[in-house]
Amino acid sequence: MAAYSSVRHYSDSDDSSSSDDNHDDDFIQREIRSQKMMMKQQDQGLEMLGQSAERLSQISMGIHEELGNQNRMLDEMEDDLEAATTNLNMVTLKTKELIQKSGGKRNFIIIVMLSLVVVVLLFLILYS
Repeated sequence: MAAYSSVRHYSDSDDSSSSDDNHDDDFIQREIRSQKMMMKQQDQGLEMLGQSAERLSQISMGIHEELGNQNRMLDEMEDDLEAATTNLNMVTLKTKELIQKSGGKRNFIIIVMLSLVVVVLLFLILYS
């Protein structure tokens, strides 16, 4: 009976060892599934991040293009402003020369005043 008992005891320890192996295998399988799930989630997160980076790239390229267009328009506006300033300075210089040739400011003021008197008289004649 002692022999049977030791065989049975050996068999029991073999069953518990087998149970432990099954438990370990289940644990390993669960861990593998968990890691695969985490890797899948990370892949999805990386894909979303890649899509966001692509959208940001497209937006930044649009902004770059728009800034280029606006810089060109500003340069053209600056050139036009310089040309207008040059023309205005020329007209101002010609006006000063005309005033000096016509006898200075005093004669210019007299001419302007007489022109205003003529306009008022014409107004009175037409509406009287």
